[in-house]
Amino acid sequence: MVYQAQDHLPKLARAIFAGCLALLLIIESSGCRRKSAAAREATITIYGFSVVKEGLETSILPDYKQEWEKKTRQQLTFETSYAGSEIVTNLIVAGAEADVAILAIERNADRLIRPEVTRNDWRKLPYGGIVNKTPMVIVVRRGNPKGIRDFSDLAKPGVGLIHCDPASSGAGQWSLLAIYGSELIKSEKRTGFRDERKAFDLLQRVWKNLKASPESARVARTQFERGEGEALITYELEAMQLLDKKLPVEIIMPKATIFSEHPVVIIDHAMSPPKYAMVELFVRSLWEPAAQAAWVNSHFRSVMDEKLNEKFPKIEMPFYVKDLGGWSKAYPEIVEGVWKHKIQVSGAGTN
Repeated sequence: MVYQAQDHLPKLARAIFAGCLALLLIIESSGCRRKSAAAREATITIYGFSVVKEGLETSILPDYKQEWEKKTRQQLTFETSYAGSEIVTNLIVAGAEADVAILAIERNADRLIRPEVTRNDWRKLPYGGIVNKTPMVIVVRRGNPKGIRDFSDLAKPGVGLIHCDPASSGAGQWSLLAIYGSELIKSEKRTGFRDERKAFDLLQRVWKNLKASPESARVARTQFERGEGEALITYELEAMQLLDKKLPVEIIMPKATIFSEHPVVIIDHAMSPPKYAMVELFVRSLWEPAAQAAWVNSHFRSVMDEKLNEKFPKIEMPFYVKDLGGWSKAYPEIVEGVWKHKIQVSGAGTN
């Protein structure tokens, strides 16, 4: 997917200065002569899907906090919470006091657009609100003893599969689309026709080898680290972090796989204008070159600069959810129609 920037991204320092000036004007216009505690100290609360933790907390948040305090002399605190994307979304809808949500799927982001949660149109943020991306890959034990080269090999006898629960995890939903969609894309390239029967058959056979379906990508990774299963479907960044830990695993890049894309939403319900200005400045900084480089350092792929992605392996037949009709089509037809109503109820996945 080629993204078009909807506005020019300012340099972080200039953005902070402009934002701080706006905040000062708002405070002065309200008649406040003394700095309040809120003016001296500020908190941004972030709810994120599980695997954004390293990128945020290793460099993005501490770097932004340092720059903010240097420019404004105002103390800035970040409060963070991480879980599966569906869980995060449900918590915010139920009233969790988040300022920012970073989610695994845009369907979750759209669920937040309601008067009691946020009126913020996340698609008007830079790059359509998508802050980073990563393909779905397969992780196997060192030496690849089961000879897994593609999604179809996950249906082999004796392959215990770890696959996130699609009911609670964005990674679980992306993985379903990766398996099912890969057969659609490959059959179309072979014959010019998307063979939905073969796609269903593949997903059903793979699901019969399900050994565990944890609630999030991070929990799934932890189970695989403990020695459970022979294969794990997960985000590329999670797989690469396993290699960083020098664990005896290998990454298999499927011939055709989907890029997961991750939206950011400002939760503006009951947010004051000064707070909104501060939060928006932070959110827009996530597309600054330094932040995009930080995402790449934590093994996400950049949505802004393909030069930053040169270290990653090439994918022969990459595709996106738009190639499956977007989430408005893919979720009801594949996640619900195929997986939930046909495969899950059939009793597959009982290893």
